[in-house]
Amino acid sequence: MSSRKKPLVVVTRRLPEAIETRMRELFDAELNLDDKPMDAAALMEAVKRADVLVPTITDEIDSSILAQAGAGLRLIANFGNGVDHIDVQAALARGITVTNTPGVLTDDTADMTMALIMAVARRIPEGARLIPEDEWSGWAPTGMLGRRITGKRLGIVGMGRIGQAVARRARAFGLSIHYHNRRRLASEVEESLEATWWDSLDQMLARMDIVSVHCPHTPATYHLLSARRLKLLRPVALVVNTARGEIIDENALARLIESNEIGGAGLDVFEHEPAVNPRLVKLAKAGKVVLLPHMGSATQEGRLDMGEKVIVNIRTFMDGHRPPDRVLPSML
Repeated sequence: MSSRKKPLVVVTRRLPEAIETRMRELFDAELNLDDKPMDAAALMEAVKRADVLVPTITDEIDSSILAQAGAGLRLIANFGNGVDHIDVQAALARGITVTNTPGVLTDDTADMTMALIMAVARRIPEGARLIPEDEWSGWAPTGMLGRRITGKRLGIVGMGRIGQAVARRARAFGLSIHYHNRRRLASEVEESLEATWWDSLDQMLARMDIVSVHCPHTPATYHLLSARRLKLLRPVALVVNTARGEIIDENALARLIESNEIGGAGLDVFEHEPAVNPRLVKLAKAGKVVLLPHMGSATQEGRLDMGEKVIVNIRTFMDGHRPPDRVLPSML
């Protein structure tokens, strides 16, 4: 690349220092040093100038933004796996390739899913607050009773890489694995996970003790767990979401937990991030839900791996080859 002009790469948020340094070495990289999310006007200005845009989930790259793209913009190298914030079809129509960073966050997100399941079932955040707030008077036979997860049924909505990683972990905790997916897994995978497939999401939901969401956010999965489907859950059921907030009807979820028609929830993602539904916040203060600030993939190793994938995608594309993590509308 030293024999020709380096591409202008506009990075919309702060990335790990090692990744930013490498980008500066390889490209004409324009960094966002104050880490302030770009508004629509700033994104429009960026796509006019950039050869490559490196956005994150906080950047809404819709058709109106892409309409302002300059002739030089040929690649959007997303820092993240999900691309629901990018209009991939509109990008393709303008000859702009979109890539993502799949695979590297699987274990981190699966670990956080299990942490949320344990946190909700065993009331860990509530217990962790008692001593610092000087509200613990000592052990009692009926104090801080939670629920055992061993022997319970876990229903996984979306059995891709992360869903399968959760299933492997959950089996070690003695959970019975059930799943709903657009396509049934290969028999050998199903057998290795000891997983039961349900072609009907409704039927699965009605029988589960814990439901964990791992499907992508697409128009087809918006409010997939609707008010009607949430009402199918048993009163003791727990809902965990480390995928995308838009998949669950948050108002319906809050209402059902408030009326004790659902046992509780652990949420790492929200429908209108960074805003969080006030009803959910109130329930968290009451100890009925656990809320985390979208930190399921937040490990140092994961962020470095994501950055490396972004760099590989950019270099491969600039060398005239198909980048390894290209995203097409048909894949969504």
